Formats: sequence, structure tokens, C-alpha cells
Amino acid sequence: MKYEFVELNRLEFPMKKMCQILKISRSGCYNWKNKEPGNRYKENAIMLNRIKVIYDENKGRYGSIRITKQLKKEGIICGKNRIAKIMSKNNLRAKTKKRFKITTNSKHKYPASPNVLKQDFTAKTINQKWVSDITYIYTKEGWLYLSSILDLCSKKIVGWSFCSGLTGDLTSRALKQAITKRGITNDLILHSDRGIQYSCHDYRNLVTKYNFVQSMSGKGNCYDNAVMESFFKTLKTELVYGQRYLTRDEAKKSIFEYIEVYYNRKRMHSALGYMSPEEFESLMN
Repeated sequence: MKYEFVELNRLEFPMKKMCQILKISRSGCYNWKNKEPGNRYKENAIMLNRIKVIYDENKGRYGSIRITKQLKKEGIICGKNRIAKIMSKNNLRAKTKKRFKITTNSKHKYPASPNVLKQDFTAKTINQKWVSDITYIYTKEGWLYLSSILDLCSKKIVGWSFCSGLTGDLTSRALKQAITKRGITNDLILHSDRGIQYSCHDYRNLVTKYNFVQSMSGKGNCYDNAVMESFFKTLKTELVYGQRYLTRDEAKKSIFEYIEVYYNRKRMHSALGYMSPEEFESLMN
């Protein structure tokens, strides 16, 4: 039987006790103890140092798959299973997702737009299809609401806004920011749920002004806006659940840094061939 030991066993575990547990001779155990570590062991030790740097730089958000992709980008030849094994032995685990509850107020007098998107989350070019949604973040000062808009081609967050309450202005400001950043695009499909913030006159007038095609999810169907909800799950898993925000301003600064500095420009996205949204868009230009 083959046994593997961590470095702690080589130095500190009582030799006599170890021999009794493993039912091996003390001479064989001393030979193992004094044996020079092999090349594989040395390579893993060097690789572990780089894994820790990548893991810390991404604040524990990367698992073995993304770390393997990053190492390969740096020219380090390695396999996913090997990286997963090294990480497991050293208690390096990516942050895990929690259940995410969606709340949408669709009980209002405004009409709903047809579902033009129809769960087709593919887009050949940027500014062809945008999806939008609202989520909430708890702070000691009270709830903070976040409206975000995501481009389905590059998965980039192109517009976002904060508010202390659920108002139509929240979604309108996010849309205005996206229009300013990306330029006016006629016939762009803009998808959301049926919430009052997307159905009210102010928001609809803005959509009409720029000749967008408004699309809304079916009633009670969370899958119709799955990509946007997936982003919020990622945001909360990788950032919000690990924080205790005292004020809304503190939360705003933290989420701004995550979206604009980390998610859009650095975080590798599996649907983009493990490129960041910014990298992906730069290749399209």
C-alpha cells in the first residue's frame, strides 16, 4: 500500500507511534524520513506557492478549474486534478454558493411586454442583447438595492445603480448609465422581469426613446432571466456573504470595486473561454 504524508509528519509526528499505526519497521520509517523529497514533491511545493498567490489575489473566489486556467496562461504546465489535490491538502477551497431568493413585485397596473428573448442567451455581437434585474444587500443602516444590466455577448456589466428603495428611478439610472457607456443602439433587446420598476412609464419612455425592444420574463419563470440571476449569485457568493456592511456607502464602495475593477476586468468567465469580459471585448474590436 502506498502512503503519502504531509511535511508535518516528517518532522514532528513521534516515530515509534507512526510505526505502530502503519505496522512498518522503524528502520524503514527512518529511511523514509531521511529520504530527499522527489521532484514531484518539489514541483508541488513550488506550485503551491503560486496557487496561494492566485487564490489570495482573487480573495478565495477561484477554485481548482480557474486556478488551473490561470497557471496555464502563465506557462505553467499542470492538470486540473493535480491542482485540486494540492488545494484540498492545503484547505484552499473556493467560496460556495448559497440559496438565492428572488423577489419581484409584478402585481401592478402596468402592462407586461412580450418575452422576445425566449431564453436565447446567445449574442453574436455586443450591444445586441442586454438583461437586467434588481437585487438587495443588507447593511446595518438598512437595505441597499442594486440594479444591473449585463451584455449577453461579453457578460460585462454595462450599467448599474444603487438606491435605498425600490423605485423606477433605480432601473432608469442603470439604463442611462449603460446607454452613456455603450452608445445608442437601435433594435437592442432589453430583457427584464415583470417588476413595476421595468413596467412604469418613466422606464418604458426611456426604452422607447432609444428604440430598444423591451422583453419581459414569463410570470413566475425565473429561468427566463437566468444569466442575470447567475451574476447576482456570483456577486453575493464571492463578495457580499463574506462582508458585514455597516453603512450603505460602505456597501456601494465594495460592490463598485467588485464590478468595475474585478468582475469586468479581471475575473475569468467560463462561457468566454476563461477570459474576462474586458479581454473578450478587446478581441472583438
